[in-house]
Amino acid sequence: MNADSEQAIPLRQHVKATISRYLQDMGKTAPDNLYQMLLAEIEPPLIEEILKCTGGNQSRAADMLGITRNTLRTKMQRYSINARANKTPRLRR
Repeated sequence: MNADSEQAIPLRQHVKATISRYLQDMGKTAPDNLYQMLLAEIEPPLIEEILKCTGGNQSRAADMLGITRNTLRTKMQRYSINARANKTPRLRR
């Protein structure tokens, strides 16, 4: 099978498999505050990748995420995400 003919695996399946593996690894130890922990692990790389995709444009990133620009900025502060690190440098003329 070549890369062009392979079906993309839905994100939901990746998340489900990862959570299942995490719970198995935990064994009989029940995780505390799993929901908040999961958000804290997923949100930063999600925001960083969307900012890269938009060349650091926070308005476009917020639109892609379905949140307001102010909410995006709040989350960036919370996770110490530097918007400038995700900007594509412009060529000078």
